[in-house]
Amino acid sequence: MNWLRAAGALLAAALAIASSGCSAADAGTFQLVSPNGQTSIRYPPHERQTIPDLTGPSVTDPGSTLSVAGYAGRVVVLNVWGSWCPPCRTETHVLKRLSEAHPDVAVLGVNVRDDPDAAADFMRGFAVNYPSMFDESGRILLNLRGIPLSAVPVTLVVDKLQRVASVHLGAVLDADLEPVLRDVLAEPAHA
Repeated sequence: MNWLRAAGALLAAALAIASSGCSAADAGTFQLVSPNGQTSIRYPPHERQTIPDLTGPSVTDPGSTLSVAGYAGRVVVLNVWGSWCPPCRTETHVLKRLSEAHPDVAVLGVNVRDDPDAAADFMRGFAVNYPSMFDESGRILLNLRGIPLSAVPVTLVVDKLQRVASVHLGAVLDADLEPVLRDVLAEPAHA
């Protein structure tokens, strides 16, 4: 009976240690909190937190690596998508138009829970004109604390200082992005 009590105590201690490492974001690092279940959230400059450096292999050129940090000093529209996701098909056209209309904005995709060939076929089939990194396991997405893996598509607008300015859960429309981009593009590139 003592061994059962000891095993239970050991299990409880292990769970406490494991959960404490995942329960809070590092100071100043972005963690999504969706007040009242909002699906579109804007953060004023003084409340923004830095996005972690998300890095992964390119969907269309697996030998090269893409990174959000590679776009420092520019506004980034970061879109999490999957070839299996019907709303992602719709918003791809929105993101393509955005990429063409705003050459000063970097559009970057993060493909999750997908087959590499299916992701590359999707990008070719839809003539996607912006790069996308491949995240089959969801490890890149896990760095965006608080964003559920099931919440695809997700679009974030990252300001010139690499801070999250807005999050949109679900398919994004021009009307969702344009006002945010107008404001964020007008902000200075320094604190």
